[in-house]
Amino acid sequence: MPATPTAVELTIAAAIAAADKKAEEIIALDVSERFVLTDAFLVTSGSSERQVSGIVDGIEEALHARGVKAVRKEGVAQGRWVLLDYGDIIVHVQHSEDREFYALERLWRDCPVIELPAEVRESGRADQGL
Repeated sequence: MPATPTAVELTIAAAIAAADKKAEEIIALDVSERFVLTDAFLVTSGSSERQVSGIVDGIEEALHARGVKAVRKEGVAQGRWVLLDYGDIIVHVQHSEDREFYALERLWRDCPVIELPAEVRESGRADQGL
């Protein structure tokens, strides 16, 4: 069963918010067939701890405006790898160095990509070529 429409909608909203904060390499994956805890992953990165924190703030604001609050947050204080768990989606905002090292998108490369809107893709910050 593919990701629910709600999960896809939240993923896209989070991706747009991340792009607005100049996030890099925004990738959305439908993990619903392989991971029972959530439907989608959004993986993105920033070039500094400060930017990672700004991206996280932007995503939280955008999803809060939709009436959604994170069930769990991890890594906020360090600003290197922040995990935001919204139940339907999990957002990973990583420092670029950590992103390269852990390569989450390679671990989940067999999962379908969730198509992101043109405003995210055309920003030059999205990477759809897994």
